Amino acid sequence: MAQHNELGKKGEELAIDYLIKKGYTIRDKNWRFQKAEVDIIAQKENILAVVEVKTRSTNYFGNPQDFVNPKKIKLLVTAINEYVISKDLDVEVRFDIIGIIKTKKELKIEHHEDAFLYF
Repeated sequence: MAQHNELGKKGEELAIDYLIKKGYTIRDKNWRFQKAEVDIIAQKENILAVVEVKTRSTNYFGNPQDFVNPKKIKLLVTAINEYVISKDLDVEVRFDIIGIIKTKKELKIEHHEDAFLYF
């Protein structure tokens, strides 16, 4: 596996641990619909959090969360609509980004709730 894929997988594991510690239940990981893949689908009370995880080894080129583009957002919205319908859920849906910078010396996790409001 390429090094960047390993970093991404490790980032998703860190994000899951983070969410569980914050009281979320993990419903699905790497859920796919058509061309979209949702990294994490978590739930806390009546909120379904659709979480995109971005992991980087440096912020030299920008913060991890800055790499979620409008095309990705559109794919995630389409996918989660199918998820909610297929599971017959009655929940509020929120789109979050967890940005992780993992270097040899540091681990920084930032959870941005309702992250797509700003796009």
